[in-house]
Amino acid sequence: MIILIKKFTIVFLFLIFTNIASAELIKANPNLSPVDVLKIQLNSLKINDNPYPDAGIDQTWELAHPDNKKFTGPLSKFKAMIYSDDYKILLNHVSHDIEILLESDLIYIFKVNVKTKDNEVYFYEWQITKVKYENPLKGCWLTTAVSRPNLVGEQV
Repeated sequence: MIILIKKFTIVFLFLIFTNIASAELIKANPNLSPVDVLKIQLNSLKINDNPYPDAGIDQTWELAHPDNKKFTGPLSKFKAMIYSDDYKILLNHVSHDIEILLESDLIYIFKVNVKTKDNEVYFYEWQITKVKYENPLKGCWLTTAVSRPNLVGEQV
């Protein structure tokens, strides 16, 4: 029964994430797992301009940790950072895959491989942390850091 519920949840979340064009931004909440947060952000960046220009960046910002926002914000500064050479790879990428490098009660670190339209593959380390201090977001998993990209190579 639990496996069936997990499969249903995954399918349901996939449909929500891939149909962001018809929905508002997904807000942080304690029911989203670290993997959910990462998938929402990656899928949003993959279709960045749907349903409006930079919707994917807006969604990614929505799920950024308050500590991250202190360094990367305001949103206009964050958008400029995403359009920089290091992060524009994420915009409208072809595909991505995710590997968990570290998981604990408060932090997850993922290796994210991103394939570009030019068939180049880069990897990022993506850190997602649970908000632990008193805040309306307490208990939510949110992105605290994303490394600069590392070129893996070309994929045919």
